[in-house]
Parts: sequence; C-alpha cells; structure tokens
Amino acid sequence: MSDEPSESETGEGSPHEHDPSRDEFHEAPIGHAQVRGGMSVGELATEYGKAGIGAASVERAVDVYAEMLREDDVTNFFGLAGAMVPTGMRQIVADLIRDGHIDALVTTGANLTHDSIEAIGGKHHHGRAEPHDPHPANPDAEPTGETARDHDEHLRDEGVDRIYNVYLPQEHFSLFESHLRDNVFPAVERRVSIQEFTAELGRANAEQNRERDVAEDAGIAAAAYENDVPIYCPAIQDSVLGIQAWIYAQTSDFGLNALGDMTHLSDLAFDAERAGAMLVGGGVPKNYVLQTMLTIPDAYDYAVQLTMDSHTTGGLSGATLDEARSWGKLEKSARNVTVVADATVTLPLVVAAARERAGENQT
Repeated sequence: MSDEPSESETGEGSPHEHDPSRDEFHEAPIGHAQVRGGMSVGELATEYGKAGIGAASVERAVDVYAEMLREDDVTNFFGLAGAMVPTGMRQIVADLIRDGHIDALVTTGANLTHDSIEAIGGKHHHGRAEPHDPHPANPDAEPTGETARDHDEHLRDEGVDRIYNVYLPQEHFSLFESHLRDNVFPAVERRVSIQEFTAELGRANAEQNRERDVAEDAGIAAAAYENDVPIYCPAIQDSVLGIQAWIYAQTSDFGLNALGDMTHLSDLAFDAERAGAMLVGGGVPKNYVLQTMLTIPDAYDYAVQLTMDSHTTGGLSGATLDEARSWGKLEKSARNVTVVADATVTLPLVVAAARERAGENQT
C-alpha cells in the first residue's frame, strides 16, 4: 500500500479546487433554504441568504439595515414614497420613529394625507383591484360580468376612491379638510417652511387623535412631532394636502417656503458622524434624501432601497444605489443593496428581521 497521499487528501482533481485563473469566481455554493413552523423572521432572513436572486438581496438588506439601527453614531434618513400608508405600512414607520430609528423622514403629501385621515378617525378598506377579483367582504359572490371601467364607474357613483385594491370613502377627505381648516392652518398664519408645516400637522393629529378617542394610532406625523423628528415633503403640492394648503393660502397670510427645508436637512447631514438611507420606493423622496449629500463634503455610509422600478429606463426611481455612488451620494466604501420587489412585502420583512438582528427581541 502506498504511503503517498491520495487525490482526495490533497484536493487535487477536486471539482471544488480553486483555479487561480478565475478572477471573478470564488467558491460560494448556493444553499437551500429550510423553513419550519415557529422560526423567527430573523431566522427566515438567514435562510434567504442561502439562496439566490431576490432572496439573497433581501438578506443583504436586512444585514445592512441592522447595522444602521445598531450603531449609535449613524444618522438615519428615511425616504417613504408610494402608497405605503393607505396599504397598511403606517404603523411600521411610526414605530421606527418612536424607537429612535428615524432621524429625518422624507415623504409625499399623499402619505401625510392618508396618515392624517387615519389619525382623526377615517379608515381605508380592503377592495378589489379588478372587477373579477373576489371581494374580501364577500369572497363567494358570483362574478358580475362587469368590465374594469364599469368597476371604477360604480365606485365613483358610490363616492369611493380606489388605490389598487384599497378603497377610501370620499367623506374621509371632507373630514381631513375640516381638520386642516380647524386645527392646522390657524396655527401657521405666516410663511413657514414645509418642515414647520408638517410639524404642526403632527401636533394637530396627535391632539385630535386623543380628543376624539380614536382607536387607531396617531400615526407617522404625530410620532415625528412628539419625538422631534423632522418631516420633509418637497413635493407637497402634488397631493390633497397640497391642494388644501394652496386653497387656504388664497385668503390668508399662510404660505410655504419650498427652499427653507434644504438648509435644515443639509445641516443634519453635515453634522452626522455617519449617515444611512432607507429608501422605500422612488420618486421625489428618494432623490431628496440622496441629493442632500451633494451639498456637503461627505456621503452616505449605508443605503438600502426597496423598489419595484427597473434601472434600465434611466429613471431615478429604479436607479441602483451603485449608480448613486458615481454621483458622490454614497461613499465609495458604502454598504448598500437594492431589493426589487413589492415594498408592502419587503418592508415588514426587512424591518422585523433587522430589528431582531440588531438585538431587539422584545415582543
């Protein structure tokens, strides 16, 4: 019997032997996710990391966001676009604010509108995206044969607005408009920054939520006001909130300084020891968060993007965070990841798993 080592002992001839000519390839075999009843969301995210395509991106997003939450010297900027509030993501953001995980929020006037509606007693409702979809209130109903146009014409006749598969009765907008006239605008009878205006909105939402004994949480703007977290809304006029502000400004001294927030936000970024960006959706909130770093010497050290938009169109909503690095919005060494998927699916998963991984295991 030979005393020479075998090929299996030396590794020679092994299919896993590293070939030094392969500069790109490094052995990292795909694993196969295992799931079981009773596993935590953090454990599930770890299983995602064994897999490829979108699952791997989700796990990396959890890892980056967990570090943003865990490190005390990271100032966290949060961009919230899309229909996140009416589709049920409101409490996640409000809780992040209350727990000190958002230092500045950039969002849309629409999200603030829907947040306020819920704060003062209005509700959004499950609906149908298409006429042939089962209705949540009556899933066994027979198909009506109506067309998509019939479906939305019927909703209009009933005074109901549709946001994909969410319904909002129009009387809730009347409730919101009265709230603005009675409780918000009288406190800002002057020219103010948008951030000052959103703070007054949060104050009024919190007060009315308590006075009306509303069962629903006071919400995002209220949480931001109570925790001294600034809310920036650079495209506020593109919303019912903006329309009402414009109407009120016609007959009062009220006005909004659209440029006033930029100094406030830039100062916050300048003073940050390290900075991280969580971007839900694209549009103006995404760019407003990222472009802030063009006004100071530094850039983001961390960034996570949850989007459904494609980067191939050249539009900013789908642009990868790697592309943002070329502009100097991210540090060359920044940890960043883009997850392409429905944010109503990925946001709860990423936030819950990141909180667990950051050491927040409380129930």
